[in-house]
Amino acid sequence: MKRRDFIQKTAASATLLTLGGLSLSSFTTNSAKKITILHTNDVHSHIDPFPATDPRNPNMGGVARRAAIIEQIRREEFNVLLLDAGDIFQGTPYFNYYGGELEYKLMSMMKYDLVTIGNHDFDNGIDGLLAQMPHAEFDFVSANYDFKNTVLDTIVKPYKIFKKNGIKIGVFGLGVELEGLVDKKLYKETKYNNPIEVAQDMSRILKEEQKCDLVICLSHLGYDYKNEPEKASDIMLARKTKNIDLIIGGHTHTFLDKPVVEKNLEGKEVLINQVGCYGINLGRIDFYLDNKNNIAAGGKKIII
Repeated sequence: MKRRDFIQKTAASATLLTLGGLSLSSFTTNSAKKITILHTNDVHSHIDPFPATDPRNPNMGGVARRAAIIEQIRREEFNVLLLDAGDIFQGTPYFNYYGGELEYKLMSMMKYDLVTIGNHDFDNGIDGLLAQMPHAEFDFVSANYDFKNTVLDTIVKPYKIFKKNGIKIGVFGLGVELEGLVDKKLYKETKYNNPIEVAQDMSRILKEEQKCDLVICLSHLGYDYKNEPEKASDIMLARKTKNIDLIIGGHTHTFLDKPVVEKNLEGKEVLINQVGCYGINLGRIDFYLDNKNNIAAGGKKIII
């Protein structure tokens, strides 16, 4: 990869930062390794494109188009992870009829690598969620939902580690508080733990103990709550933790044209991205790591 190509590709991605604090000249042909992260959130069972008559999203979205874009990127890039930040279920008659089976089967065909659990993924109850998991050829992570006394105990893990191109990538999940949002009968004995405290622990384990080069949080907390400043959000998560490189968000259906950059507890930069809802956008983040694991990153949304 030539330095010129690196600059052009990352500039085209709409935002650029050097998480390791180095200049672009540090990323030479021999040292740079590239990891591409693709992501969705809050698809809400939208399998088909919006109709041409839709007043807000005419002809947008649809699983077939998303699959084609993902396949094209995989032909161009060797090291790709495909992730989802929750609320896969609920929103169209497909969920009412199939209960989530179709969503998981289609995501498996697109070869999703990992997802976290959103509040609407409990809409058929925790037993209904479990019943659909055999259709998913990908894993589930949630670090702050304690499923110890439920049917999901040992099935949903706090984190998963991937190895791509010699790069170790740790991904953990966080979920929004369910009380007051979801009927207790649906999530049963699931216990909600403080996501900021859990994230501090998870990121330490992944970065310091597991020696991950990149740490990613799949968050279904919501982007920001200006009227509720004490409520956990992705902005708060970035500011009150360290060791997280990327937060992929969901829940608030926030449309970001490019990733937002926040400073963590140590003053280091953290990327936050969220691509709205209903599968009309696909998020893309490209990470570049040199041979000392210094990081540069660029990101954008892809309209489907």
